[in-house]
Amino acid sequence: MVNLVAAQTPLLHGLMKMAGVQPHRVEIEPGTVMNFWVPNETIKKPRKGEKNKNPTLTKPNKPVIVLVHGFAAEGIVTWQFQVGALTKKYSVYIPDLLFFGSSITDKTDRSPAFQAETLVKGLKKFGIEKCIVVGFSYGGMVAFKMAELYPDLVQAMVISGSILALTDSNIEAGLSELGYKSSSELLLPNSVKGLKTLLSIATYKKLWFPNRLHKDYLEVMFTNRKERAELLEGLVINNKDPTIPRFVQKIHLLWGENDQIFNLGLAQSMKGQLGETATFQGIQKAGHLVHLERPCVYNRCLKRFLTSLLENGVQK
Repeated sequence: MVNLVAAQTPLLHGLMKMAGVQPHRVEIEPGTVMNFWVPNETIKKPRKGEKNKNPTLTKPNKPVIVLVHGFAAEGIVTWQFQVGALTKKYSVYIPDLLFFGSSITDKTDRSPAFQAETLVKGLKKFGIEKCIVVGFSYGGMVAFKMAELYPDLVQAMVISGSILALTDSNIEAGLSELGYKSSSELLLPNSVKGLKTLLSIATYKKLWFPNRLHKDYLEVMFTNRKERAELLEGLVINNKDPTIPRFVQKIHLLWGENDQIFNLGLAQSMKGQLGETATFQGIQKAGHLVHLERPCVYNRCLKRFLTSLLENGVQK
């Protein structure tokens, strides 16, 4: 029987190429390969008859935006409604983090720092020297690590539905409130019922899809389960360990006001911890998946912040 989600993949890929990006796999180092969606104009394919069969990569010629996905889907599925809104003014790069999409590694490190380091190595292979990072959920934690470890590369961030780090206490409290015993139980559903529950928690307006579509989504999007469970374990740090890095970048927290996974209280508390460099904006009638539920409003808010950065000299 045809998997309906897999059958739609060529259509989504075609739409992304029309919007201005195409896939390109990069070997970061032996055993580690990362897939990126990159601006069409930065990849020049060899002409017929040329000896070199590999495409030539060129540096981006517009301000660079890096969109980092969350835990339940790969890059372009997460950001499908943002790509077309950004590619006219920006060079947009959408990575698939390790163990998502076709990105893979034989290394055993599962920390957000390792994801950030691998992602940065990939970006540098494209000649990217400065960028603005937009991170959602798990991708937000990776984005924070990128900004902490590579302040010369990351000029600013937009973070949605994420926090700096998961500690023993806040993960236990959050999961208990939602009725779960572990983050894997919530974020790695293995049944249609589990996926439906996750989506109901992640959205403000309850959506209906047939069971067949949920089943097909589970098969396509929830691969590498063992490694992803290890990624979740790698997120949690001891209560005694958390320290708030002093970020030099501007950080805009763009939130669904009805987010049940990382609620407004957590967002406001984080804004206070980040200090004067952080700003906050809530979007009404939107949950954790704010960029998918209210894409027009989200894109408008995002572009407004990006424009303000450029007007103040970022990437000039």
